[in-house]
Amino acid sequence: MGVKLLGLIGTRPAPPGPVHPGDVLAETEALHVRLGGREVLSGVDVTARAGEVLALVGPNGAGKSTLLGALAADLPAAAGVVRVHGRPASDWSAQELALRRAVLPQSAALSFRFAVEEVVRMGRAPWAGRPEEGEDDAAVTAAMAATEVTDFAGRSFSALSGGERARVALARVLAQRTRLLLLDEPTAALDLRHQELVLRVCRARAHAGDAVVVVLHDLGLAAAYAHRVVILRAGRAVADGRPAEIFTDRLLSDVYQQPVEVFPHPRTGEVLVAPVRGS
Repeated sequence: MGVKLLGLIGTRPAPPGPVHPGDVLAETEALHVRLGGREVLSGVDVTARAGEVLALVGPNGAGKSTLLGALAADLPAAAGVVRVHGRPASDWSAQELALRRAVLPQSAALSFRFAVEEVVRMGRAPWAGRPEEGEDDAAVTAAMAATEVTDFAGRSFSALSGGERARVALARVLAQRTRLLLLDEPTAALDLRHQELVLRVCRARAHAGDAVVVVLHDLGLAAAYAHRVVILRAGRAVADGRPAEIFTDRLLSDVYQQPVEVFPHPRTGEVLVAPVRGS
C-alpha cells in the first residue's frame, strides 16, 4: 500500500494552515517527467483546487498515474515545477508532505497479516505525538463507515477480496485527514454499487473543502462526479475543463482511437459517454 510509518525524531513539522475554497493545493507548470530514459510527461500544466474533484482521464499509457505521482511529490520532475500547498514539492520534508496530502496507489498489498482496522489506523501515523492524535479513533471510525468496511474491521487484510482491499485502502487515506487527496484508479476493482460509493465520498470531501484528484478510466463516472477533467494523451494535457464542455464526440474519439458518442441523459440531461458499436 506504500504506507510509510513516519518517525518523530527531530523537529516536528509545522501543521498545515487554513484552507479556503478555491485555494490551489497542488499544481504543475510545464512539467516534464522521465522514467526509464523515456519522457512520460511533456509540458503538463494542471491545478487542483480546494472544493473540487479533478479527474485525470485518458487512454492507457497517457501519463495519468505519472502525473498523480508527480503531484504527490513521489516522482521527480525532469523539468518544470510541482507545487504542493504553494511551495515547490521538493521543499517539503516527507513528514510535512504526510500532513498535507494523502495518496492512494493502484496496488494495495501488505506483507504482514494486519487486521483491517490496523491498516486504516496507519493513516493516522503522521499525526502521532501531535494534538491531532486525539482524533485518531474518530477519524478511523468515520473513514471505515464512509467506505463500508466497518463490518470486517477485525478480519485480516490479506484475506479480503480485491474490492474489499481497495475500500480499506481508501479508508486509510481518508483517516489521514489531509486537505489534498490523490487517488489512483480507486474504482478499478469495485462493483457498480461501490464505484458510486467511492465517487460520492470524493464529492463529499470536495464539498467539505478538500482538493481531490482522481485517476479514472470510466468516462461516465468522470462526467457524473468530477467538477473538472484533464484529458491526457501521450504525456500531454489536450483538454482541461468541465466535463460538459470538453467531453465531445470528436475529441474523445480522437484521443481514444475509438468512435465515441456523447449525449445528454434523457431524464436528467447529464452527460453520458458510450462507445459506438457495430457497423
